[in-house]
Amino acid sequence: MTPVLARFDAALAVAARTRGHSARAERAVRAFSRTGEHAALWLALGTVGAVVDRPRRSRWTRATAGVAGAYVLNTAIKLVVRRRRPQLAGLPALISTPTQLSFPSAHASSSFAAARGFAPLVGAGKVYPVATAMAASRVYLGVHYPSDILAGALLGTLVGGATTS
Repeated sequence: MTPVLARFDAALAVAARTRGHSARAERAVRAFSRTGEHAALWLALGTVGAVVDRPRRSRWTRATAGVAGAYVLNTAIKLVVRRRRPQLAGLPALISTPTQLSFPSAHASSSFAAARGFAPLVGAGKVYPVATAMAASRVYLGVHYPSDILAGALLGTLVGGATTS
């Protein structure tokens, strides 16, 4: 990343970490974001879909496999890239994380893999807003740069598309 883009990325991270914050909002965003740890929300949704929607079980199963695949691939990329999480002066992270590696965002990867895979089953208007909110929650909480989110969303969309086509 060029120095100019890195500064812009950091400035956006600071803006997200300082705008629209209240104790109540932070609690709500933190609780919501925790449901995305290890792709749990999306894996649970896919499992429930496969159980209750028997006629489309195979589609639910493939889409859920895409979520799991995006999460695993994301983890592998994090271990190669090894980008550290944001350290914003005077602005500590508002949630703990399993690792100190941030690129790409696993929340974004799994969320957009789910959005791509589940949209044909439940409707894009239902799943993409939730996926976007999940991904954005990580910048709001100070544990990701916006570029981590963009990379994760792209990765998830590609994996989700490959497993549902």
